[in-house]
Amino acid sequence: MKVNVISFSTDKKSSQELNDNIYGLDPRSDILHRVVTWQLAKRRSGTHKTKERGEIKGSTKKIMNQKGSGGARHSTRKPNIFRGGGVVFGPKPRDYSTKLPKKIRSLGLKHALSSKLKNDELIILDEAKLSSPKTKDFLSKVKKLKIENALFIDSDDFDKNFELAIKNIKGLELINIKGINVYDILRKEKLVLTKNSIKMSVSYTHLRAHETRGNLVCRLLLE
Repeated sequence: MKVNVISFSTDKKSSQELNDNIYGLDPRSDILHRVVTWQLAKRRSGTHKTKERGEIKGSTKKIMNQKGSGGARHSTRKPNIFRGGGVVFGPKPRDYSTKLPKKIRSLGLKHALSSKLKNDELIILDEAKLSSPKTKDFLSKVKKLKIENALFIDSDDFDKNFELAIKNIKGLELINIKGINVYDILRKEKLVLTKNSIKMSVSYTHLRAHETRGNLVCRLLLE
């Protein structure tokens, strides 16, 4: 399928051919949900920790007589019922990451791209380059396109002016094509891809489907 290509530097219109196997699928919410859940679970640090009564520092001396106090029987002040005591069944360090088949991860990325195109939320940019790093100039160009909340994806080498200009604008983000992922695509209202990133995404997706051991570049696409 063909889509229109916009440019910041000229008003000339052009078109870009998109791969139907990547951008023309019927999005499935269940697959997108599985991938997003897997991503969010994997990024959790899992370093939460509370002290149990055995880890509390303090005297082990009996705090009161066994009988005659009129209250309950206690040994030390380490149990959870006392202020500063241990926590019962508190969180412990753990790994929240789960396993997800590579085919589902690859399919999830294709469905995320297809959903953006289907909902008219995909914009193809000729190139992510600016003549100056001024945020004001870049903001005026973005407002003409009615882009307020979007994810820009470019190839390996960012244009320095473009990278500096977009940093100060709330709601806009710029990432490398190697860092493309389902969660970042879906959490933004619009997705802006450059021509170079489209070419690289096609090659990445093709290699991802035929991944071999040790292929680090393809693994970076979805991890």
